Amino acid sequence: MSKVIIIGAGGVGGVVAHKCAQLPEVFTDILLASRTEAKCKAIAAQIDRPIRTAQVDADNVAELTALLEAERPELVINVALPYQDLSIMDACLNAGVNYLDTANYEPPDTAKFEYHWQWAYQDRFEQAGLTALLGSGFDPGATNMFTAYLAKHYFDEIEELDIIDVNGGDHGYPFATNFNPEINIREVSAECRHWEGGAFVTTPPMSKMARFECPDGVGSYNIYRMYHEELESLSKHFPSLRRAQFWMSFGDSYLKHLEVLGNVGMTGIEPVEYNGVEIVPIQFLAKLLPDPSTLGPRTKGKTCIGCIVRGKKDGAEKLMYLYNICDHEACYAEVQSQAISYTTGVPAMIGAKMILDGHWKRPGVWNMEQCDPDPFMNDMNLYGLPWQVVELDPSFRLDVQKGQDL
Repeated sequence: MSKVIIIGAGGVGGVVAHKCAQLPEVFTDILLASRTEAKCKAIAAQIDRPIRTAQVDADNVAELTALLEAERPELVINVALPYQDLSIMDACLNAGVNYLDTANYEPPDTAKFEYHWQWAYQDRFEQAGLTALLGSGFDPGATNMFTAYLAKHYFDEIEELDIIDVNGGDHGYPFATNFNPEINIREVSAECRHWEGGAFVTTPPMSKMARFECPDGVGSYNIYRMYHEELESLSKHFPSLRRAQFWMSFGDSYLKHLEVLGNVGMTGIEPVEYNGVEIVPIQFLAKLLPDPSTLGPRTKGKTCIGCIVRGKKDGAEKLMYLYNICDHEACYAEVQSQAISYTTGVPAMIGAKMILDGHWKRPGVWNMEQCDPDPFMNDMNLYGLPWQVVELDPSFRLDVQKGQDL
């Protein structure tokens, strides 16, 4: 059906390449590009079907535009760093190519990730007749779809949303991150924001903790409230929401290491001079930590990511929980990746498929929940991320252990 270019050869890029290659009737020609082509070639060597590779600097709009004009793909799947979103969008506009990413733009010099930079491209993409789909990963991405699916099929109006992301996996290292260390640490150490009463409320990072019992034997975990970008788009597109929160699990060892690293300045994003050379502490730290793409063969356990939505149906209060459970070892057996990369890469492939097969192809810049959730949710069941939906007793509340009661 279509040629695609995948930009980024990290853990997620590897999963996207594997999953696109499994659907030759949709992705007829795949080019994997990165600043380091050797990484692309290593991924291509894992895949039975031929995957072409290229070297490209995604920060260089002219260089990327030239590649797109030479290849003429139908779609760019951006799984590079969030810092590069805008340069890749610019190149897509220059070359007349549709665009998809998995995380919103974040300026390199400011630990702040918001959609307004990308939403500002709406008119340009619409006038060019091109589609830009934002945040087609898991969170954001599948969690937006979970919310939209529940709102469509189970509620007349949704009022409260809790997105809960639990990684019950163990990679055996004292401290490592399951995706890009720099992005991970910046997110976790940022101030928390949650939606309440028509506005975002700011609280100190990790200042509210709850205990959550995952279904299907995954286990009980401490989850911490933090800011995540889907809260911004979901609170905009579901104005009936009175409160929306994002929670993520962290082990005690991870939090202690992060606290110590922060105390000594290793998580800083401002350059410091060392032996006459400027270095950014968090970037140096990222070089010392294990590459997330190497964690697959070491990681055991499961992830459990889902949405708890409270609202009204026929005038009565209703509470629904929609979730996916993913096994790290099963992911590695299929695509040589741990489940964190898998749960991001599969929705990226499905979002690309939604555009290429016409379900979601319309000019402009769109968040996931603005699209029909049904075909996406069907494909999640088909391509490796089966989900479950259960009704909870409306009296259920998260078991808050730290901070004021919910």
